[in-house]
Amino acid sequence: MLTRLYYFFSSVKLAVVLLALGLILVFWGTLAQVKLGLYQAQDQFFRSWFIYANLPGTELRVPIFPGAYFVGGLLLINLFAAHLRYYRKGWKYFGIVLIHLGVVLLLAGQFATDVFSVESYMRIREGTAKNYSESNGRWELAIVDTTDADSDKVVAIPAALLKDGATLEEPELPFKVRVLEYHLNSMLATKAGDGFKLVEAENAVGVPIWWRSLPKETRMNFRDIPSVLVELVQPQGTTQKILLSGHLARPQTLTVAGRHLTLDLRPERYYKPFYLHLEDFRFDRYPGTEIAKNYSSRVRIIRPDTGEDREVTIRMNEPLRYEGKTFFQSNFDQEDEKGTVLQVVDNPSWLTPYFACVIVALGMSWQFLVHLVRFATSRKKS
Repeated sequence: MLTRLYYFFSSVKLAVVLLALGLILVFWGTLAQVKLGLYQAQDQFFRSWFIYANLPGTELRVPIFPGAYFVGGLLLINLFAAHLRYYRKGWKYFGIVLIHLGVVLLLAGQFATDVFSVESYMRIREGTAKNYSESNGRWELAIVDTTDADSDKVVAIPAALLKDGATLEEPELPFKVRVLEYHLNSMLATKAGDGFKLVEAENAVGVPIWWRSLPKETRMNFRDIPSVLVELVQPQGTTQKILLSGHLARPQTLTVAGRHLTLDLRPERYYKPFYLHLEDFRFDRYPGTEIAKNYSSRVRIIRPDTGEDREVTIRMNEPLRYEGKTFFQSNFDQEDEKGTVLQVVDNPSWLTPYFACVIVALGMSWQFLVHLVRFATSRKKS
C-alpha cells in the first residue's frame, strides 16, 4: 500500500491532472468575480481547500471542487515525491534540482502571502501626521480611557468577537460589554423607513436613529459598514444601552466611576513606531484634460526613538519601502485634493517570488548549458 501511494503521489499523471485542475480553477474563479466580487471570489476559490455549494432546497454545504490550497498542497507533495523518485546524482542534474526548488518556493511563498500579509490604508491630510494605518475590511470596538491628560489607555475588541448575546470582560474596563445585536453590514437613518427599526439606545448623534441589516458587500470599491447595539453592565448592576456604528463620525463619550471614556466602532488599526507627516500632495494632469499625469505625496518620516527625520516622495510607480512595509500611492481626497491615501502592505514573504524566479532561471540555464556542452563535445568528436 505504501509503495502504491508513493508511486501515485510521484506520478507525472498526477502532476498533469493537478495543473489541469489549476487551469479550471483560475478560469472559473475569474468568471465568478462578476457575481461574487473580487474579495469573495478570492476567498471562495483561491484561499480555500474546497469550493462548496448548497444542496438544492437545503442549507447543507458540500464540497464540489478542490480549492487552490488543496491543488497547491498536492503539487508540493508531488514535486517532493517525484524528485525523490527520479533524482539522479551528478552535476548534470543540478539544474533540475534548482528548478524544483524554485517552483516549491513559488508555491510556498504564495501560501505565506495569503496567510501572513496585511493590507491597510493611511489617510493623511496636508499638514497632519499619522502613526497608524487602518484596515479596509476588519473592524474593532475601541474603548479609550482619556482620563490621563498625558496618555490614553485603549482596549480594542476585534469585531469577530461581537456575537449576539456575547458578554466581554476586560480587567481594564469598569464594566462588562454585553452584545445585544450586531450587524456585519448595516444602514442607518434619522427617520423611519421600509425595513428599518428604531434603535432604543444612546448614540453619538443625539437624535433618534433607525437601522437595518444589509447583505455582505461583494462589489469592488465598496465595503461592509457594521453597527452594534451593546449594553454596558457595571458591577453594581447599572446598565446602559449604546449604539455604535461605522457610519457615525463621532465616538460615544461617557463617564464611569470617575473615568472619562470614549467608545467607537472603527476600522482595525495597525500602529507604527514612526509618524508620516504629509508635507504636500500633488495631482498633475495633462494640459486641457482630466487625465492623471502624476500624483504624489511628499512626506516626512519622523521616528522619535531614533531621531530620524527625513523627507521622501511617494509616487504612483515609486513606493516607499520602510521597516519591512511598502507604502503605495493609492488614492487621494477628491474633494479638495489636499489629502492622500497610502496603501500599506506588510508582506514578510514579498521577496520569495523574485528568489523563486531567479532560482528557476538558473536551473534552466544550467540544464541548457549542460546539454549544449554535451552536444558541442559530441560534434567535435564526430
